[in-house]
Amino acid sequence: MELSQIIPHIEVLIFASEKPLTAADILELINNAFGFMEERATIQQINTALEGIREKYSAEFYPFEVKQSGGGWQFLTKSLYHPTISQLNGDKFLKRLSNAALETLSIIAYKQPITKGEIEAIRGVNSDYSIQKLLEKELIIISGRNEHLPGRPLVYATSQNFMDYFGINSSGDLPEIKEVLADQIVEATVVKPEDFTDWPVAEETKADEELPSEETLSKEESNINTTQAEADETPQSPAEV
Repeated sequence: MELSQIIPHIEVLIFASEKPLTAADILELINNAFGFMEERATIQQINTALEGIREKYSAEFYPFEVKQSGGGWQFLTKSLYHPTISQLNGDKFLKRLSNAALETLSIIAYKQPITKGEIEAIRGVNSDYSIQKLLEKELIIISGRNEHLPGRPLVYATSQNFMDYFGINSSGDLPEIKEVLADQIVEATVVKPEDFTDWPVAEETKADEELPSEETLSKEESNINTTQAEADETPQSPAEV
């Protein structure tokens, strides 16, 4: 089966789908559509076609692109046009989260699967409300139970909606912790003398030249001591005695 035959069908599948489609999903749908043909598409052909489609819509004159997000392939508008399309639904376009919910979500994203007790041990406060809100917004899911802890507590993980919302394809696409911390490093502020006055400040080198050095002071002190010693050794006249 030629790629030119299947590329348009892949595009309409991604466009029409209500959820992200994986390469395996697309392969099954394509082969079902062309079931009457003896030659069936392969996963290699699908991957090659997807790469060609992705490159095609990356061109500047397309306001949307095809990319992997939320665990599969989707048509997504480019970030340049976000201010325009955000007007369609106003505040409903965004899932607003409190600082506590964002903090809880970050812990789950980086430590998943994780229990509520482990979350609270990191945060130091009760997290019932934050977890409930994240479940309601479908950003996290209950992925099972921890069989090794007393009471077999529930464990939480991020959902497909989380990946879709943040534009990543898997938890492995999250930035490294060291990268996040590196962005928060604050450089020291250099304070200069001229910051405290409107008058011109002389350069340090010029100021240093105007002050006598330690070597000069030492020589002058030595000369004074020598002169005093010579005066003491000079014989005095009878009149002076």
